[in-house]
Amino acid sequence: MNENAVITGVMRVIRGDRAELRDLEIGLIAHPASVTNDLLPSANALADAGYCPRVLFGPQHGMRGEKQDNMIESDSYSDPELGIPVHSLYGDVRKPNPEMLRDIDVLLFDLQDVGVRVYTFIWTMTLAMEACREAGVRFMVLDRPNPINGVDREGAILRSGYESFVGLHPIPLRHGLTAGEVARLANVEFGIGCDLDVVPCEDWSRADWFDSTGLPYVLPSPNLPTLESCIVYPGMVLLEGTNLSEGRGTTRPFEIFGAPYLSPSELVEHLSGYELPGVAFRPCFFEPVFQKHAERLCGGAQVHVIDRAAFRPVETAVRIIDAASKLAPHDFGWRQPPYEYEYEKMPIDILWGGDGLRTAVDEGMSVDGLLRESESDLAAFESIVRPYLLYD
Repeated sequence: MNENAVITGVMRVIRGDRAELRDLEIGLIAHPASVTNDLLPSANALADAGYCPRVLFGPQHGMRGEKQDNMIESDSYSDPELGIPVHSLYGDVRKPNPEMLRDIDVLLFDLQDVGVRVYTFIWTMTLAMEACREAGVRFMVLDRPNPINGVDREGAILRSGYESFVGLHPIPLRHGLTAGEVARLANVEFGIGCDLDVVPCEDWSRADWFDSTGLPYVLPSPNLPTLESCIVYPGMVLLEGTNLSEGRGTTRPFEIFGAPYLSPSELVEHLSGYELPGVAFRPCFFEPVFQKHAERLCGGAQVHVIDRAAFRPVETAVRIIDAASKLAPHDFGWRQPPYEYEYEKMPIDILWGGDGLRTAVDEGMSVDGLLRESESDLAAFESIVRPYLLYD
């Protein structure tokens, strides 16, 4: 264990910072990245420390992290070590029902988020908060760092009418918050009103990236295997709303992208004209082994972040989409529903948070105005979120 590492919320509970929990029946929302600083699963560590976990819950990709793709559901089962039920919160049931909460006094949330609105873990959290309010159960967030720092924000704020499981409340695409801060914001500003407690991290500052925390990196989902994939994800996830491969089915998901109809050299030449900060593109070919264009030769590029402080992942992805639509106007297209349990709205619209990106690209408009609009929205969000921040 790194003695200088950030102390996460679960580590604080294990050392006794919420000693009253020892007398309570506990539920825990967890996944493979829910570990202590020495990599012991949180559920086991809490049990070893004298707490009483009675039921576990798994988010998208399953509590064991075994489900590779989106909309692949996990079954409920019994944990073989602790002998307690594990309920899936991804599928037809995404909000705990009263029966699931019947035997507990407090529900703990210990998921590693990645700081992006469309990453479903924070919406699993807010739905669980609603369920706890209705059931009279306490809700406690065991906070963890935002791996891509808590300073930078980018992208559109979710518009009314475009709510889905990849965005239930109006926050930016790259929101710059921890899960605990999202919970505090949602509990008041979005009217959830549950009995909420957040156990903040110790020794984490907003400007810190994950590789400065001293914590072990455990992939929070199968297609974010490294910090580098997390850094590009806030923008490159938008490619899920197109017929471009976002690199799923390769060893560099969200860093490699392309399609069978693109020329790597033409694509990179086009992108270089934007002079995007902090990033370089390498022309490449690849064959995804699953998902879009599986086992077909794709032309595209690899995103190389050369200055992560300057890099703007959302702007970069918007330019990539715009470039593909211009270079291959007859082949480029938008992914059709269903997507993440939304069967009517276009996937790109619920990812972006409105129809602005799709409209601009389809009408051949410059995306400059779209990017400026999202920047102005962020200024208003700053003043709203300030009272709910936990870290310097």
